[in-house]
Amino acid sequence: MIKILKNLKTKDWLLILLEVAILCGCVYLELLLPDYMKDITVIIQSGTNSISDVWVAGGKMIACALGSTVGSIISTLISSYVSADLSYETREKLFNHIMDLDTTRMKNFSAASLITRTTNDITQIQMIISMGLMMLIKAPILAITAIIKIVNKSLELSLLTAAAVVIIVGTILIIMYLVLPRFKLVQKLTDDVNRIARETLTGNKVVRAFNAEDYEQEKFDEKNTELINTQIFNRTAFSFMSPVMSLVMSSLTLFIYWIGASLINSAEMVSKVEVFGNIMVFSSYAMYVIQAFMFLAMIFMMLPRAQVSAKRINEVMETPLAINEGTLSEVKEEGTLEFKDVSFHYGDGKDVLENITFKVNKGETIAFIGATGCGKSTIVGLASRLYDASKGEVLVDGVNIKDLTFDTLYSKVALVPQKAELFSDTVKDNVTFGKNDATDEDIKNAISIAQAEEFVSKLENKENHMIAERGNNLSGGQKQRMCIARALVRNSEIVIFDDSFSALDYKTDKNLRSDLHTKLKGTTVVIVAQRIGTIKNADKIVVLDHGKIVGMGKHEDLLKNCKVYYEIATSQLDENELKGGK
Repeated sequence: MIKILKNLKTKDWLLILLEVAILCGCVYLELLLPDYMKDITVIIQSGTNSISDVWVAGGKMIACALGSTVGSIISTLISSYVSADLSYETREKLFNHIMDLDTTRMKNFSAASLITRTTNDITQIQMIISMGLMMLIKAPILAITAIIKIVNKSLELSLLTAAAVVIIVGTILIIMYLVLPRFKLVQKLTDDVNRIARETLTGNKVVRAFNAEDYEQEKFDEKNTELINTQIFNRTAFSFMSPVMSLVMSSLTLFIYWIGASLINSAEMVSKVEVFGNIMVFSSYAMYVIQAFMFLAMIFMMLPRAQVSAKRINEVMETPLAINEGTLSEVKEEGTLEFKDVSFHYGDGKDVLENITFKVNKGETIAFIGATGCGKSTIVGLASRLYDASKGEVLVDGVNIKDLTFDTLYSKVALVPQKAELFSDTVKDNVTFGKNDATDEDIKNAISIAQAEEFVSKLENKENHMIAERGNNLSGGQKQRMCIARALVRNSEIVIFDDSFSALDYKTDKNLRSDLHTKLKGTTVVIVAQRIGTIKNADKIVVLDHGKIVGMGKHEDLLKNCKVYYEIATSQLDENELKGGK
């Protein structure tokens, strides 16, 4: 929790100090009320003073009550502002940190868990600050001050109040012991419920196609039931708090008046009024002590869940960034990409790439092919710095990409990912994503080269047509073409296609490759593909097998000299195509 509080700004701490001062004033004013009440009681029962004395004492009571009320309102406003500011700063830092995590470290957390931590967990922190800050400050001040005044009044009654406090604290500790382990479980179960719901909704077609609705429903019901039962247990445990508090307060009041009655009976007639007034004052002070501990009890009820939330937030924030930004921003424009003896492994696992070395020059097309799991997409991830090489160097324009700023690197390298990801926005905004300064001409050219012009022109609002979440109102091929257009609009020196033609029909694939060749002269193209037809005209083809380069050259040469490539080719091309190399 302390680590979260470090996100508070200087002005927030100053406001908290102001709140402390205000609450001290409120406590002072509140604790004056019993004394004024005693004065009024003595005035009335003695009958020796005028009614104006009652009005004076009553006026002071009203003034104290109003002052305390205004102070409480101001204190509440301060707490609300500070908690909102803390929530904003924490959510900003958490979101930015998540965005900076590399793909490997991102896999340590599920998407559902990260969403819960960014929303629900931070809301818990905001709630404890908003509701608890005032009580956390006021309760100790009120309790200490009231106890000091109580001790000076009567030892017997002080011991009675102490016993009531012990009962309250004991109740709080027992409840905390029962529910604390379950708060973490609640957060985990919330993650599970969100994960199952997300998977079911995003994979709805698969669920329905395999008639697995009942299976998914059972999974959801199991976690949901466990979550509800855990929450019910926690709420049931907390439900004992209120009746215990009421019982203690009522019992304390009863015993105070019982002891007070004994003291009044044994007192001299002259001092009976004084004793009665003291009993009233003591009763009020005792209630203030109980009230203070009730405030603390409420804090303790909220604090464990907030602590669990804070721990979950810190788990993400303390995940180290594997990829640190370089400082070099000025690099000559060449459009070269080079791997020098590059190896890579995920975590502490076995190398998925071993000693990869190649170079592609400006304006050339290099292609990668191989069986699934051979490391093709890993090369793409390294070239676009989604991860860093475990060994060796990845160079863009002769410079290690670790030395480049992210802006510089991603202005030079554009990526079309294997999985087409679109956003709930217009066609135009999806194409210009990350490139807000793109002109209308740039957009049209990118859409045209990506072979998306035909279907975009048929949309109701053309470039201003809204795309549904994850592009669900487009076909797989249309989504891929949109992603290709998004990469092309950047006018980067190097464009990487990570199996980005798989959803395209052969005609569209052919036309796209032709336009890339003719309209993007001078642009370096990197293609990862499964189809020979997509890559056979590349200037250089790299054949991968189990993370190693087993062949490199042109299509015709590889057919003769590379067994792995020949096996892939014979599985896809007929005899005529093999002989003619077409």
